[in-house]
Amino acid sequence: MSDARLPISFVNQAPPGEDRERRVCQTCGYIDYVNPRIVTGVVAHADGRILLCRRAIEPRKGFWTLPAGFLELGESVEEGARREAREEAMAELEIETMLGVYSIPRIGQVQIFFRARLLNDPTPGPESLEVMLAGWDDIPWKELAFPSVKWSLDAYRATEGQTGFAPFGNPPGTDHLTR
Repeated sequence: MSDARLPISFVNQAPPGEDRERRVCQTCGYIDYVNPRIVTGVVAHADGRILLCRRAIEPRKGFWTLPAGFLELGESVEEGARREAREEAMAELEIETMLGVYSIPRIGQVQIFFRARLLNDPTPGPESLEVMLAGWDDIPWKELAFPSVKWSLDAYRATEGQTGFAPFGNPPGTDHLTR
């Protein structure tokens, strides 16, 4: 048995039965599907205030965000949202409901945000420079890291006190932010 490895060479082509180009290995025919990644996060609240984290990492280091990040294999979106809150703000949460689902094709992401009740006093985790619990008027609107942070905050505000509502999607007029 030879230990020699076959060369791997990918080309972009439409595989049989597909309607778009994919990365296809010319050696073995393997199709390398590259699909959007899922981001999960929360608008965590306590006593009328919202948890915000100042990013310690790029992109947008130094800007404010909600606890959020990429979903890991083997976890539900709710589990991922709780994990991200622990990693970024040492926060423990009770997930209440799905708040919004945002499509960001420009960067290949689908972002799913939940409303959650904050169960402890947050402190910065390794991905945050600082954390704060902000009242609505104290949110640093001009220093928010991403459009979806504002969309999620707006969805939270629109549904405060409600328990039954359909999740929000990309706001009208935001196509220029997603493409």
